[in-house]
Amino acid sequence: MIGGATRRHERRRRARGMTLLEILVSLGVMAMISLLIYGAFDSLSRGRRGESLRSDRARQGRDAVERMARELQSAFLSMHTPTNQALVTRLTAFYGQNSSQYDRIDFASFAHRRIMKDAKESDQAEIGYFVVKDPEVEGKMDLARREQAPIDFDYKRGGVVNVIAEDVERFDLRYLDPLTGQWVESWDSTQVMGQFNRLPLEIRIELELKPVKNSPPFRYVTKVMMPMQLPLTFGIPQ
Repeated sequence: MIGGATRRHERRRRARGMTLLEILVSLGVMAMISLLIYGAFDSLSRGRRGESLRSDRARQGRDAVERMARELQSAFLSMHTPTNQALVTRLTAFYGQNSSQYDRIDFASFAHRRIMKDAKESDQAEIGYFVVKDPEVEGKMDLARREQAPIDFDYKRGGVVNVIAEDVERFDLRYLDPLTGQWVESWDSTQVMGQFNRLPLEIRIELELKPVKNSPPFRYVTKVMMPMQLPLTFGIPQ
């Protein structure tokens, strides 16, 4: 009789299920496991986002410097203007403005690309590179590119402006004067007291973008040789 009662008691104990304490302990263990899994996936996701931001920042800086170098190599000046100054509607210039942190450059270049087939456009355009404030993010500075086609009389304004690199820390330009052999910080081909009707022999470009998370700053430095240093004069009677 005692053995039968013991077996019936064991069957009733197993049939009654889990106690409230056991359920709470199980839920706590599951919550801890879920938290650990979430933390691992969140860390992986943040790492991938950070790597993507670093990759995008590096690509922006590299593409911006390469594009600037390519368009500077096509810079030109032209003496082909009407004798009557009242008929002058365009001015080719090369203007480099020095600043403590963000320089600016505006120049005429054979850099315009026709997008529409059979468009009545030449490859001449005004190109400008300068740093502007981001109106939506406080303290954020971006490198912008300006293009005006066709060339007009105001070589510093007009055209379409697009941002080509974000979070700029430094933008510095230096110009090698072929007459003196010295590097100068500014250039003005429109002024007699400047570098009148001349282009530099070489241009040094330095672009530095802010770091992403724990990465070092993204710094790009290159030098560009200028093929055309004197204004175009073909077709002008000597």
